[in-house]
Amino acid sequence: MWFLRPDPHVKPEGPLAFRVRVRTKSGEVVELRLSKSTEISPVEGGYYVRKEIVAPKSLDRAVLEIWFDRRFRPVRKEVVGGELVPIREWG
Repeated sequence: MWFLRPDPHVKPEGPLAFRVRVRTKSGEVVELRLSKSTEISPVEGGYYVRKEIVAPKSLDRAVLEIWFDRRFRPVRKEVVGGELVPIREWG
């Protein structure tokens, strides 16, 4: 039987949203909630979200992009100006 591993950076929050954390260049961590109904847009072959991030303390800027397949499984993730924080480090 085939089992898919959960994504190491994108955490489902119920059936309607995802949680993601981005570490900016100064080290500040910003948590984002991505709503399937208002922020994630349909594109050919799946879904896409682009979020511009401004860290509240350091005012660092970053841009997060995630491409999902038709079942909302992340297939590509990119952060400019920072990095995704693995769920195992959220503690």
